[in-house]
Amino acid sequence: MGQIKLGRVDHRLIHGQVMTKWSKGLGINAIFVIEDSIANDDFMKDIFINSGAKSGIHVEVYSQDEAIKYWEDRQFDDYSVIILFQSIKGAYETIKKGLPVPSLNIGGVAKKKNSQFVIPSAAIVLDEYNQLKELQVDGVDLFFQTVPDSPKVSMNEADKKFS
Repeated sequence: MGQIKLGRVDHRLIHGQVMTKWSKGLGINAIFVIEDSIANDDFMKDIFINSGAKSGIHVEVYSQDEAIKYWEDRQFDDYSVIILFQSIKGAYETIKKGLPVPSLNIGGVAKKKNSQFVIPSAAIVLDEYNQLKELQVDGVDLFFQTVPDSPKVSMNEADKKFS
């Protein structure tokens, strides 16, 4: 049976920090990108899948429904996985549909109108904050952190931005 080591929200998805710092520190052997728009674009899907070739890390791209079905049918086989989401909304929807992500790291969320920076690389709006709070109530461990050696910021700290 596979194991979901970490869920991560990062609008950049796979990049150097994920491939090196996060993957090595967690002892993972696979990265699963869960993003419907990329899963439905063969060209982009191939780019992401091939990005892991040089690192030795297995990379797959799934839609939300494909990922949930894979988990339900085969519990991700023997993979130790980082799940990457491009947005908080995508993470929220996938977890609410049944993917058991025990821990969700918010690492990169681009600034947009009415957003508040929780950490320098993650600016969220009220709707995203509310989705994260709901996941927290459901038992997901949530934290903001760019890389493993940067300060870890809890949801309690994020609460101060939105109270």
